[in-house]
Amino acid sequence: MSQTLMEKVAALCKRRGFIYAGSEIYGGVANTYDYGPMGAELLRNIRNLWWNNFVHGRDDVVGLDASLISSHKIWDASGHTAGFSDAMVDCKNCKGRYRADHVIEDHFAKKGTEQNVEGLTPEEFKKIMVDEKIKCAKCGKIDWTDVRKFNLLFPVHLGIVEGDQSLAYLRGETAQGIFVNFKNVVDSTRVKLPFGIAQLGKSFRNEITLGNSIFRTIEFEQGEIEYFFDPDKTNWEEIFNGFKDSMWDFAVNKLGVNADNLRWRVHSDDERSFYSKRTEDLEYNYPFGGFKELWGLAYRTDYDLNQHIKHSGKDLSILDTQTNKKVVPHVIEPAVGINRLMLMTLCDAYTEEGERSFLKLKPSLAPYRAAVFPLLANKPELVEKAREIYKTLQKDFRVAWDDRGNIGKRYASQDEIGTPYCITIDFDTLEKDQKVTIRFRDSAAQERIAIDQIKDYLIQNT
Repeated sequence: MSQTLMEKVAALCKRRGFIYAGSEIYGGVANTYDYGPMGAELLRNIRNLWWNNFVHGRDDVVGLDASLISSHKIWDASGHTAGFSDAMVDCKNCKGRYRADHVIEDHFAKKGTEQNVEGLTPEEFKKIMVDEKIKCAKCGKIDWTDVRKFNLLFPVHLGIVEGDQSLAYLRGETAQGIFVNFKNVVDSTRVKLPFGIAQLGKSFRNEITLGNSIFRTIEFEQGEIEYFFDPDKTNWEEIFNGFKDSMWDFAVNKLGVNADNLRWRVHSDDERSFYSKRTEDLEYNYPFGGFKELWGLAYRTDYDLNQHIKHSGKDLSILDTQTNKKVVPHVIEPAVGINRLMLMTLCDAYTEEGERSFLKLKPSLAPYRAAVFPLLANKPELVEKAREIYKTLQKDFRVAWDDRGNIGKRYASQDEIGTPYCITIDFDTLEKDQKVTIRFRDSAAQERIAIDQIKDYLIQNT
């Protein structure tokens, strides 16, 4: 049976050291993954690109790095302890446990249609499952429990005695760390409205998923910005649309994703949070289930700061020095999963041409900018010259060294990890022209370049 695109991407990720199953030698832990040498580099490149683009690239956004563990009072105030839940359903026959919305959405996807089930009650979920006679994906039976809610937060008990005083949570999102530090940032910096606070880091959710690699996991990285403004002075739609443009540009021009695989979807009144004035998702056409959320953009009004004012008793307003009026700012929030950006990038970059498969990554994203080979590993003079070039390039680029096997196998290996340029040192390099052969990944075309021009060539072509 031929492999699906997702199966091919997953196999490449394991084979070439991008993504491994978590705790694999002990049977694994569901919905956890480890990033291998290539995955760690790609994830870091995407993370740095996001930070450089949305923080360092703007003069109205500052950064924050809040604690992973926080007081339960924060999550009580935000509403997460009471309302941060998903609908769960079990198969009585095989004991499989699933998210009800995923079961229904996957059922309709197989029928070639889309079914939006956001905002439905457990009873409404169950009715659809009964009416549609939906079978368990694992055993094929129709024998479901009632649909019920379960909370996504991970509780943590601090100290040696359990109780309300020791209860904390692993953060379910990075946003709340921004809201509770709003006054600290205002008091310790020279920011003034409108401005944003950005955070990039891990969050944790007790997810039940059907797989699909790193699309939905219990531990993941988020890139979030809370952009604060005075609605009496600033048009929220201009900010909102500005972020829409920036998000689209980042995906298409910075990550190199095909724009045909992206779309915007506006949340309906039923699925939009009650405090949100407008919410839209930038969706990507993943090779499993079609278009799914990549990046959310929400106008959260002043709900979050007011909730923390109410529960903490602290003044989280900001003084408008022009009017001498205190303002509780409104917020627009673009929030993305960095891991989803990586999965999207891998899926979009995977390319097959005849017998050859490769990752068509943007050179600036690839784990290695170039790879350096001696034509023959058993010729000391070639190895010495290749090592010299390799060490020189290492000062400016992330460069791979490879002298294993024949040149064709080295090309194939570098193609599959997305290395854009392979540099081969041969006998002509030593005896004739002081030039190297540079091979371009996407076309497999080769050209001769002088050794002293390699650095400029890599800079100009990335």
